[in-house]
Amino acid sequence: MIKPKSLQKGDCIGIVSTSSPVASSCPRRLKRGIRELELMGFKVKVGESVRKKVGHLAGSVKDRLDDIHSMVSDPEIKAIMNTIGGFNSNQLIGDLDYELIKANPKIFIGYSDFTSVLLSIHKKANLVTFMGPALLPQLGEYGGVFPYTRLQFEKVLMKKETNVVQPSQSWSSEFLAWDKEDIRRRELMPNPGPTVLREGFMEGQILSGNMGTMLSLAGTPFFPDVEGKVLFLEDDDDESPGSIDRYLHHFRHLGIFEKIQGLAIGRFHPKVNLSDSEKLSSIIFQATNGYDFPIIVDVDFGHTDPMMTIPNGAEVKIQAFQADPKIIFKEASVI
Repeated sequence: MIKPKSLQKGDCIGIVSTSSPVASSCPRRLKRGIRELELMGFKVKVGESVRKKVGHLAGSVKDRLDDIHSMVSDPEIKAIMNTIGGFNSNQLIGDLDYELIKANPKIFIGYSDFTSVLLSIHKKANLVTFMGPALLPQLGEYGGVFPYTRLQFEKVLMKKETNVVQPSQSWSSEFLAWDKEDIRRRELMPNPGPTVLREGFMEGQILSGNMGTMLSLAGTPFFPDVEGKVLFLEDDDDESPGSIDRYLHHFRHLGIFEKIQGLAIGRFHPKVNLSDSEKLSSIIFQATNGYDFPIIVDVDFGHTDPMMTIPNGAEVKIQAFQADPKIIFKEASVI
């Protein structure tokens, strides 16, 4: 497994849009996200297609691929961050230059639909990639990125050490329309921390991603090796109890639950409506019936804030015990 170089103050972060053109319609949010990275001590280069809008996409396939490849080739750029997700990052994965990426290993970070790029690079270039904050939703937050998100970003990407990941003290799912209503800090609620559904120890390499996006890779050369992995899964606020149930049974039917060491599920947005009559726990228990691996839910990642930064390929140990659940990144994920 290839680890990218650690990020340092003064390094340059390249910004790409691999799917959605939201950045084109939210210039204030984009500017704020760039400024936040600069305040954190980084230089920023913005890809040519970031501000483009071609139908439902941020430029043509060639536009978006050119941005990635030029940033991989640029010796000044140390990390590549996506603006936001969408639905169509998988358009790019068949034409990404994995040998170029392997020869110039850099930090790739984002989440949601960007999962297809992260997992494809992780498999084809044997590179540690990172599910974590994106420019618009997290770095563009009014008043600056949430402290917990920044802390975990810095611990994972800037420090060459192990990391006991403490849960955030608070969280938010409030929506304020970008460039219209996001003129104040979002309201926060106390965070009770993760819930253990099935106790035990899980240990192995991390494999993380958006459920629907990861499953869209099934049956392709880009689907990751799941043998012995600890699976970190999330999904967005457009989902429902029915769709989450379907995704988890798809994982079951693919035989993935026969191979993993454990399951960590990110905090779902309240809009997903996992109500008392359709609790997440009952859906998960039905989908994992017959398996005994540990399961922990409501972890600090997904489509609420703040969020962890999760390194694909790094060794993790999770003590999934209700009295004191702990997530421990056992090794540095950068060099």
